[in-house]
Amino acid sequence: MKPQTGYKSPAPGLTRGLGERRPPRNEEIEMALLGALLRNNRALDKVLDRTSLAPEHFFAPEHQRIFEMICHAVQNGREARPTTLAHLADGDPMLRDVDGADYLFSLAANVVTVINADDYAKTIVDHYLKRELIGLGEELVNEAYDLTQDRSAEQLSEGLEASLYSLMESRIHENHSASLGDAAYEALIDAEKAYKLSGQLIGVTSGLAGIDDMTGGFHPSDLIILAGRPAMGKTALATTIAHNAAKAYRCSEDDHGNELTEGGKTAFFSLEMKNSQLAMRIMAAGAGLSTDKIRRGEIDEEDFRRLAQERETLKNLPLILDQKGGRSVESLCAQARRYKREHNINLVVVDYLQLLHSDERAETRTQEVTKITGKLKALAKELDVPVIALSQLSRQVENREDKRPQLADLRESGSIEQDADMVCFVYRPEYYLEKDHPEQRVKESRDQFIDRQEDHKRRLAESRGLAEFIIAKQRHGPVGTVELAFEQDRTRFSDLKR
Repeated sequence: MKPQTGYKSPAPGLTRGLGERRPPRNEEIEMALLGALLRNNRALDKVLDRTSLAPEHFFAPEHQRIFEMICHAVQNGREARPTTLAHLADGDPMLRDVDGADYLFSLAANVVTVINADDYAKTIVDHYLKRELIGLGEELVNEAYDLTQDRSAEQLSEGLEASLYSLMESRIHENHSASLGDAAYEALIDAEKAYKLSGQLIGVTSGLAGIDDMTGGFHPSDLIILAGRPAMGKTALATTIAHNAAKAYRCSEDDHGNELTEGGKTAFFSLEMKNSQLAMRIMAAGAGLSTDKIRRGEIDEEDFRRLAQERETLKNLPLILDQKGGRSVESLCAQARRYKREHNINLVVVDYLQLLHSDERAETRTQEVTKITGKLKALAKELDVPVIALSQLSRQVENREDKRPQLADLRESGSIEQDADMVCFVYRPEYYLEKDHPEQRVKESRDQFIDRQEDHKRRLAESRGLAEFIIAKQRHGPVGTVELAFEQDRTRFSDLKR
């Protein structure tokens, strides 16, 4: 369901008994605004800055065309007066029925004041939004009545919510294009912020110094793929990052009144584990206890007291856990928008990508994953937050002697690597070395076999509690490997201290 681009007549039965309704509009105000702009072109900048007014916001087609002509002239450094636009108006088929240039002169002649130009613009935008809302409501009614469509009530409501969010956001971000000069100015502002925050993180912190040094934090609008084979600790690392980000959250303002944020309010979507299980992992890690012993009840009164204390430190953290499983990517995006609207979240974590499906039909699973990663990337841009999506790796890793993952190992790959701004892997050599038991090879001497056994023991000892965070792709930064410490019994990652 998409926002309508123009008003449509009401669906049959919607206005029965209520009389014929006119779509919300005020053509007199449209005429007053256009006249004011023709009299004083400088009012255009204020109108555009305060309302993001666009041609399609006007109800009358001829007013849409005139506003477009005014904008085009002013933005190209020319005056937009009835005299300068007269030849265009006379030659425009859309303005022929309103007498072309004569209409422009009448608009400018009937202006009382230009002071209220931005108020006029706000009214025009408000009427446009109301017409769009009516169109969305009519479309929803028609789709709900149409039993031939294979769409559930939940899917219809999610589609409506996405359209409403997009429509209301358009009040602020109506214009998605920019000149190179304007874009360069925005880039300069970003560079100034980075310069002033030199030595500090620009993005959302992971709470792990090595990762933050390599990435500069997780940046808004980025899609980050965190992949690994089972038992590598993907969920443990994701919960560590989510907890650290929420714990570090601070919000302040700089000297110019711009918002400065450290850490981030986080929404963690778990499609596999219950909220209480994730919370237990976080509490156990903070209390320094084994999750397995807690689950078995093998703790004493002091351990329980530490758990209770840890819960007190967690209760006010801005970390939302969402345990709904078997959900579609469309449903997840709708919920994320709700969290953004209600809690102004700064980070989204999805555990994990392969457990999502799409409501849109796809011939193959690879095509479906393409839709999923595309929507997650779009969500990151729409909410202007980093989205961390966990992903499984294919079994081909197990067939290689070197088990370190590569980009080609991404399961149902292609779009995952393409859509991601960063692809990183978590790898624990200890896991594979423990499973590997050297056996004497054919034609291998006893001494050679013993040397190989000793080398295996040495490598196993060196890998105890060691994990590798491998950045295989980073669109705006370096690639490389960060070594981390991993405590398996506490399912906790931390900075490695040698």
